[in-house]
Amino acid sequence: MQSTKLFALTLSICTCFLSQIATADNIFNVRDYGAKGDGQTIDSDAINAAIDEAAKNGGGTVLLPAGDYLSYTLRLKSHITLKIDAGATLIAAEPTDTAGYDAPEPNPWNHYQDFGHSHFRNSLIWGKGLEGVSILGPGKIFGRGLSRGNGPHAAPLGAPPPPAIDGLLPDVLAADGDFEIPHRPDIHPGPFNHPNPRDTLADGIANKAIALLSCRNVILRDLSILHGGHFAIITTEVDNLTIDNLLIDTNRDGIDIDACQNVRISNTIVNSPWDDAICLKSSHALGHPRTTENVTITNCAVSGYDEGTLYDGTRKRTWRTRGGPHGRIKLGTEAGGGFRNITISNTTFDHCRGLAFEQVDGGVLEDITVSNITMRDVQNAPIFIRLGARLRNPVAEGPGIVSRILIDNVTAWNVAPEHGIIIAGLEGHPIEDVTLSNLQFHYVGGGTTEQARRVVPEYERDYPDPYNFGTMPSWALFARHVKNLQVRGAEFRALDREQRPAIILEDVEGARFSDLVLSGEFRLESWTLNRVSGLHARGSSGLPDGEHP
Repeated sequence: MQSTKLFALTLSICTCFLSQIATADNIFNVRDYGAKGDGQTIDSDAINAAIDEAAKNGGGTVLLPAGDYLSYTLRLKSHITLKIDAGATLIAAEPTDTAGYDAPEPNPWNHYQDFGHSHFRNSLIWGKGLEGVSILGPGKIFGRGLSRGNGPHAAPLGAPPPPAIDGLLPDVLAADGDFEIPHRPDIHPGPFNHPNPRDTLADGIANKAIALLSCRNVILRDLSILHGGHFAIITTEVDNLTIDNLLIDTNRDGIDIDACQNVRISNTIVNSPWDDAICLKSSHALGHPRTTENVTITNCAVSGYDEGTLYDGTRKRTWRTRGGPHGRIKLGTEAGGGFRNITISNTTFDHCRGLAFEQVDGGVLEDITVSNITMRDVQNAPIFIRLGARLRNPVAEGPGIVSRILIDNVTAWNVAPEHGIIIAGLEGHPIEDVTLSNLQFHYVGGGTTEQARRVVPEYERDYPDPYNFGTMPSWALFARHVKNLQVRGAEFRALDREQRPAIILEDVEGARFSDLVLSGEFRLESWTLNRVSGLHARGSSGLPDGEHP
């Protein structure tokens, strides 16, 4: 009996001593809580124990030292810094029949966005309602066991989606090609085809590396994320968010900022061939509209190289999707809450799509400034501004508003021939007050007279992407249903013989073109004007100076 008491006392003293060591300087080393870091043991229980202990002590740094940490779901708490140290890799483990990730929480609003946007707990790392949270490097997150969101099995690093019938890889928005749709009689899609059995995942399967919901004062810094699943990072209703010095090389979306305010994204590189690199959204996942606003994106690089080849430095360009690799910066498509006060500057695009500003769900998109952008090997429209009427939003009463967009000092080389700049509003709902200045765009060219005769449908309820518009009848600029458009100090050059007009304006009021140079190989009839009023030109190729009623 005496020996039993002595053992208990010794164990208590050792436990207390271990706790004191673990909490010295508020650093909680996961190895002190049983993590092995050997790449074979599932370490999530140990890491979560360290997080819980830190939270009990009022906060601190949970440290993953060098090693490979296989993990299922990690649950963040307030005032915690999760530090993945140099030489450390947090690896998303493959789920099994007996072990896996947290189940997705219910969301009564899942009729208005896909499964990935509607659920957060089915992630490698998640947190809800937190304050003062950081995830820091310089280590790496490898989402090896994460689903892309279109099936239960994680694809290997660098593996493309299944090939489409025509030999090109399908766009991810077309549900990643042919595979068997699971029979799910429990799923009842709404008017927008959500929830959908094609992207609904069973309990235990995760599709996001980092998911944060309704948090504030968050820092993500100095990390690498490889193969991040449907979203390497998704933040919904997260305010005062700093994302700095990240390298993301992934198989779907890189960074999604949804219904967030006061966000800074800087010094970050995102490669995402199968979906968007940096994407601002304003979905209905919260059950009410919330504007994404006060966002700065600066000193970044986005691209569409083969997955994994940015990280290893080879930057390969093997695969091609419908519409070309993604890798772009986009506002939309989920946009019911709207966008305000957004700046994008000092950023490079390479082997990917261009800028896309899309308001199709009845919200606003206004007060946007873009400056100092370079693009090379642009896969479709270098600039795409769209007001549509999909209206995937229960409170939308009609098309939204797109206005006050300034894009300045942009160069684009080797722009794909299908699309030039596209600015497309709707009849009776024009896009207003767009200024394009100091542009130098070099287009591949090669358009035909048959393409020049094409009449472009409105596509008001279709998915808003340039590839859905088809090959355009103009090679430099197509503007329809626009009011107060200014283009000044621009050169549009065709690198191969063009039979299409350079510029088509339809239902455009109050446009001003000045110091516009059209160069290269193109036909002399370079302008097509239809229902244009108040057009003023000065020093613009192919258009006499003065007013054009």
